[in-house]
Amino acid sequence: MSGFDSNPFADPVDVNPFQDASVTQATSRPNDGTGDFNPFSTPDMGDQSATTIPISAATSQPAILQTSVDLSAQATAAAAQANLIKQQEELERKAAELDRKEQDLQNRNVGRATNTGAKENNWPPLPNFFPVRPCFYQDFEEEIPEDYRRICKRMYYLWMFHSATLFLNLLACLAYFTADAQSGVDFGLSILWFLLFTPVSFVCWYRPVYKAFRSDSSVSFFFFFFVFFFQVAVYIIQSVGIPRWGNSGWISSISMIRTNLAVAVVMMVVAGFFTVNAILAVILLKMIHSKYRNTGASFTKAQQEFSQGVLTNRSFQGAAASAATSAAQGAFGRNQGN
Repeated sequence: MSGFDSNPFADPVDVNPFQDASVTQATSRPNDGTGDFNPFSTPDMGDQSATTIPISAATSQPAILQTSVDLSAQATAAAAQANLIKQQEELERKAAELDRKEQDLQNRNVGRATNTGAKENNWPPLPNFFPVRPCFYQDFEEEIPEDYRRICKRMYYLWMFHSATLFLNLLACLAYFTADAQSGVDFGLSILWFLLFTPVSFVCWYRPVYKAFRSDSSVSFFFFFFVFFFQVAVYIIQSVGIPRWGNSGWISSISMIRTNLAVAVVMMVVAGFFTVNAILAVILLKMIHSKYRNTGASFTKAQQEFSQGVLTNRSFQGAAASAATSAAQGAFGRNQGN
């Protein structure tokens, strides 16, 4: 009955679960080094150099390649733009230089022009007090294109050498006449050749080739080739030196060796000049022919230029108009008579 004597409403006995023997024993057991364990310490990590980290575990990094490509493209575009600006500046500078040269050329033309608007003749370069005025206008830098300027100047130098040779031929024939009284015909003809061939060669073959290079004229080219071919033949005849032809050539000079050695030497020098003239003429003729073929000139083009030049010539137009008027008046008179 003692069990029934207890008070059910009394406070129960305080039970502390941590006072259990097993719990107390576990908490009172000494730490076997686990309390000092640091999972992030170096000794405990060991050597992880050979450990492969999966791609999924790697930390994603921002894309650097796209940025570098953009910067490279921007640098290339900037360099190209700078190059274009530089080229534009160079073109503008050249255009300004060409405008300046053109203006200077126009100013020179205006300064050389007369009141009628034509260019003032400047060749031959005679002094102002001389009663004869220049007959031609010549300016290689202004009128002749750069591709043909050198060969045109060479033709001019050939003409000067040709004139000097004719003058030396006159002196050699004079010496020949002093040594041999029967050679007076050669001396007289040498004077004629000098006075005649010097201006005729300028007008007949130098001016045509000058005009041909100046205006790319097929008619001038054909006229030059026709005349200059005969000039080459004349050079060969002069270098040969046929007696009584007024030329101090090789035959005449050799025939004077036994008579007068000094005169023979002078005549041989002139014969050498004639030979050089012939050689240079052949070389320049071939060079001009090659230039002529590169210009695109032809016989058909020469015919067209000639016909256009004749039809636009004022003298020809005046003569044609006069002939047509006379024919019309004659026909009207015959009609009235009938």
